[in-house]
Amino acid sequence: MKKTTAILFVALILGLGWAIRGHFGHEWGASWAGAMAGLAVLVAAGRIDWLKRLPTITAMTAIGWGVGGMMSYGLIVGMGRAPDFGNVLYGLSMLAVIGGLYGFIGGGLLGLTLESTEEYKPDWPKLLTEMIAGGVLAWGILIYQFEWKMTPPRSELWAACVGAAAALTWFLKRNGYTRSLATAGYSALGAGFGFGFGNFLQTLGYTGGSLINWWNVMEFSVGFFGGIGLAYGVFSREWPESRQPSQQANKFALVFIFLVIPIVNILHAFHYKEFLQMAQKAGLDEPQIYADFITAVSWMLVILITMIVLIIWTKSNFKIENTKNSIAVFMLSACTFTYLMFGHIKKGFFLPSQRIQIEHYFYWFVVFISFLLYFFSRQKKSGPFFIGHPDNWKKWSILLIIFIIILGIASFISILIHDGGTGFQTRF
Repeated sequence: MKKTTAILFVALILGLGWAIRGHFGHEWGASWAGAMAGLAVLVAAGRIDWLKRLPTITAMTAIGWGVGGMMSYGLIVGMGRAPDFGNVLYGLSMLAVIGGLYGFIGGGLLGLTLESTEEYKPDWPKLLTEMIAGGVLAWGILIYQFEWKMTPPRSELWAACVGAAAALTWFLKRNGYTRSLATAGYSALGAGFGFGFGNFLQTLGYTGGSLINWWNVMEFSVGFFGGIGLAYGVFSREWPESRQPSQQANKFALVFIFLVIPIVNILHAFHYKEFLQMAQKAGLDEPQIYADFITAVSWMLVILITMIVLIIWTKSNFKIENTKNSIAVFMLSACTFTYLMFGHIKKGFFLPSQRIQIEHYFYWFVVFISFLLYFFSRQKKSGPFFIGHPDNWKKWSILLIIFIIILGIASFISILIHDGGTGFQTRF
């Protein structure tokens, strides 16, 4: 793939994953979207050394993006729809912080996994300990000592994510993982911009009276721009030869990605009573049959996909030099298809009365465009795609200033077009 195609490919895949994640929410939905992003990076890069560690790289990316799922942002979204400049700017800015934390930890852990070599392996237990300690410490100080509450009366675990991100930053900096740190920064910038800008788009959509699910538009924006930042961070620098894979770790990671994450999502988000109510609302004669069937399909889909993935990986892993990235493409397809089906099931899309949900057709359009990009570009030279300009404080200062100006302009436009969006909240 060419550089622009590769970045767009990753952005579309993460945007799709994050849009579907809007139906699930919380850590485990975010981790599924993160897994899709990790797989998309590996597919776009096509590096054999990375493909040999596909499961572990993907699992760490999933964990990184999933961490931020503990943060609450519903009220912040409402503040972005407020009728006055101060509350709107606060809402968009805090969404930028939340999106930035998602991207920073997700991009940082992906980068650290890619930067792991035979000679220089990260001390993962030490990093995990530091991130947990940093999260607890920052949460205690910022919330219980300083009482800097972002979204009262809801959860303030954004502060824990700040502490975890700070610990990750210090670990990457003092151990010389400069590529990972840059990837984390660009990913944070993209996801932060995507969240704030996405809320602005949502406000425009609701003001215009469109029937589109603008919450999904906002979620897609987070993933799309976060994917741009993540992909740019990876594809704008040289990476060392990756360490040799651990077959045991790879298999555990595959089980985590294709079995554990989906099962936890089923347990948290798929409720029999909910399916029963959907069927009753749709006017089905025997709603319990639909509820039983859709529940069984969800479990069977997870088990079937997991079995196929494990068999293909076991049979093909040692021939990966010959198959190139076809295994990665299959894994991405399986992960994406399962998530799409879960999104449809969760929203009752297969019920006749629910097929008006336009966003579900858009999901498949994004899939079509993404894989069209891949198949038309698969013969092109793979990464490293280009070497970007050196990262320095001047470059980051300019990017942050542009970021702040755009948020300010969006806030000003927002208060001009409405007197208070649906469900708006005020902080001040």
